[in-house]
Amino acid sequence: MYRLTGVVKHLLIINLILFLATQLYGEQMYRLLALWFPRNENFQFWQIISHMFMHGNFMHIGFNMFALWMFGSPVEQVLGKNRFLFVYFSAGLGAVLFQLAYYYFNFLPIQESLVNTGLSSQEIAKIMVSNTITDGLTETQIVALRSAFTSYREIYFASMVGASGCIMGILAAFGMMNPEARLMLIFLPIPIKAKYFIPGIIILDIISAITGQSFFSPSNTAYMAHVGGAVVGFLVMWYWKKNQFNQNRWD
Repeated sequence: MYRLTGVVKHLLIINLILFLATQLYGEQMYRLLALWFPRNENFQFWQIISHMFMHGNFMHIGFNMFALWMFGSPVEQVLGKNRFLFVYFSAGLGAVLFQLAYYYFNFLPIQESLVNTGLSSQEIAKIMVSNTITDGLTETQIVALRSAFTSYREIYFASMVGASGCIMGILAAFGMMNPEARLMLIFLPIPIKAKYFIPGIIILDIISAITGQSFFSPSNTAYMAHVGGAVVGFLVMWYWKKNQFNQNRWD
């Protein structure tokens, strides 16, 4: 059984406090602290960090906090608190970068196709948000708007919460330290070595992001955030090992 380390304990407490606050204040908390698509009027710069401490429901926070304790404590014991926090938040920022890049990759072609009909970005957003076709539009514009309606709104109103990206970075760090450790999914209780388990999880997330097919998580999961967190966690650990800095803790 892993000892609960200092930073992990404080991260658990912060996440739990914000989750309880979310149960009390609901949508107000999500509107303020979840990470919204940058073109949405709810977006604020602090959400890049604050969303990492927000969760959607009991199962969401339960899985994440269990993983934070299980993998975070042994990683912090080896790296020290400062280096651990660097990996944790770097992975969280990597998750943001990957997920927003994925959103924009899908959003910009939709936006461009509508702009090519003669609509401005402001007109498009107003029509899509209000779900009201304004007077004076051509038939071509109306057809284009209706065709793009669902996909545009799915991205425009997308929001992201959870520590999953951070934890995927910590999981990658754990795997770099313990490649022979055997890990299991709760839904698939078969022990698999970390050096195979973690890349396998990343591949499944990529497949889910592209196809929409969910394997072990809800369909509204930000799959590319998981990928981004794991990739950044791996790169940070790879750099430290390559330069042999991992021999010294940063306490």
